[in-house]
Amino acid sequence: MAVEFNDLAAFLSVTRAGGFRDAARASGVSASGLSAAVRRLETKLGVRLLNRTTRSVAPTEAGLRLIERLGPALAEMEAALDVLNRFRDRPAGTLKLNVPAGVARVVLPPIVTAFLKAYPDIRIETVVEDSFVDVLSAGCDAGIRYDERLEQDMVAIPIGPRVQRFATAAAPSYLDRHGRPQHPRDLLAHACLRGQFASGALPVWEFEREGEVIRVDPTGPLLVRPGPAFDLAVNAAIGGLGIVHLYEEWVRPHLESGVLEPILQPWWQNFAGPFLYYPGHRHLPAPLRAFVDFVKESNAAMR
Repeated sequence: MAVEFNDLAAFLSVTRAGGFRDAARASGVSASGLSAAVRRLETKLGVRLLNRTTRSVAPTEAGLRLIERLGPALAEMEAALDVLNRFRDRPAGTLKLNVPAGVARVVLPPIVTAFLKAYPDIRIETVVEDSFVDVLSAGCDAGIRYDERLEQDMVAIPIGPRVQRFATAAAPSYLDRHGRPQHPRDLLAHACLRGQFASGALPVWEFEREGEVIRVDPTGPLLVRPGPAFDLAVNAAIGGLGIVHLYEEWVRPHLESGVLEPILQPWWQNFAGPFLYYPGHRHLPAPLRAFVDFVKESNAAMR
């Protein structure tokens, strides 16, 4: 029975992504092309592999059994093909990273720029996602997360600054009207521009000074989800609407220009920088291996 490798890969990508549209975005193949490949595979095998509705796609019992055997086999085939990269002067291919919004904004830019200059035959795709995900199931080669959100059974190496901190700031015009907080609890009487997790949870604002930790749950006129929406909060703060509490790197240009004024600076809390993590039990694709080595060399240079 002749079965095309690409049809098997299409079936696996659809099941990993949970649908044809998401698989099309991840693979670069059209949704109609993926659908045709799966139908062709089902016809050749003589069994239905996917249950399809207008809203979802789920593997049948036969599909699940095929996935169990197909995933490791395809991974081995991809690894075997990737070995050919060793015979090239430079590694090539695509590196897909799953990263939170803060990392995409303040940690990755200088690293990615330098890496792509050093490896022009590698392409990086970034999936910005703040929720906890299985990077392999999401179709990614590796992820970047902070220590408390790392997946288990993964190799993790430091990436980017090893110490970061949150900064609290507001426009001078706002502070002139409403006063300058002297203690974190003073924020409870101020308009605060807050972020919200994708789950809907509201993270408290945490401060620390000389071993004393203060957590406050302020209110305000604006609530944003992680990602580019944080720029909306920053712009609202610049416009005098209230107080922001974000990565220092995110607001530093505005502090330096003077459009935002730092407040409660002795209370700004430090936290450990992020980690690049990836599965350690399998052969690393050449783009990921190059990126891991590049990050390790960068870490050594910073010591």
